Amino acid sequence: MSPKTVSNVVNGQVPVSPHTRDRVEQAMDQLDYVPNLSARGLRNGRTGVIALALPALATSYSASMTSEIVAAAAERGWNVQIEDTGVTDGRREAMLLNRARAHLVDGLILNPVLLETSAVQRGVSLPPVVLIGEVDQPIADHVWIDNVAAADAATSRLVGAGHRRIAFLGRMRSATARLRQKGYRAALRRAGIRPDPELAVPCRIWNPDGGYTAMRTWLADHEPPDAIFASTDSLALGALHALADLGLTVPGDVSLVGYDDVPEAAHYTPPLTTVGFDRRLFAETVLTLLAERIADPARPIVSRTIPFRLVERESVRDR
Repeated sequence: MSPKTVSNVVNGQVPVSPHTRDRVEQAMDQLDYVPNLSARGLRNGRTGVIALALPALATSYSASMTSEIVAAAAERGWNVQIEDTGVTDGRREAMLLNRARAHLVDGLILNPVLLETSAVQRGVSLPPVVLIGEVDQPIADHVWIDNVAAADAATSRLVGAGHRRIAFLGRMRSATARLRQKGYRAALRRAGIRPDPELAVPCRIWNPDGGYTAMRTWLADHEPPDAIFASTDSLALGALHALADLGLTVPGDVSLVGYDDVPEAAHYTPPLTTVGFDRRLFAETVLTLLAERIADPARPIVSRTIPFRLVERESVRDR
């Protein structure tokens, strides 16, 4: 093999045939070869490390996305530094941007909560960065799911099942909540149902505890709805617990739809109807954009939308 072919296999930046890759990897195993990352960095100015920053690493959604991105990055020969930026402001994001500008990492994957609080703003000098999620800042590459269309589809499923009094669980100050509530309202209006502000259930924290507390608090002052669209599967899990505490069954008394299709959603009681998408495709798309941005910082900004699907399970009952 030529040195260039071996380099292509080790670095993972240029496709090679499976046969060639197998031969090179077998030789590496026999020689117990480990690439010298420090020497590589001195030669090409890169560390082989990227940073992934999510606002809530403890959630099941963040864990599953992190797993896919780390696995896809490993296939490219990249290591991933994982960070939790929190949900209150952009200070952690700003620190990571500075780290990339200092070439301590080659690029960043950021998931801002709000455009207004994100460190990625016009006039800011950006290193190679890709935004994921609902905050779309036109100065940076972006990969997301069309949350408005997905929430519309989820709510339309409930409307189509004959439900009219449909609650929205997850009203809070975030781009995600805004877009998913927009889709929820659009589906109701199209069906001739006037959105009722009383059915928008406020939630402080997007995890099962937050969903449970929000639902129990709301149900103390309201009649149970016909159905609930929960902004995340984690919130849906909390809602399931709250409804069970009050002797209400899903889907017998209340139908329930979530969002994200986390791995546990298929094992809830009952299994959860939810919005899903191809996480590996999402991860590969993000890393491809980041690699292209690292190679050519001046190329035009790119935005990619990953398709979603409605995963039908047993938490919705047709009336």
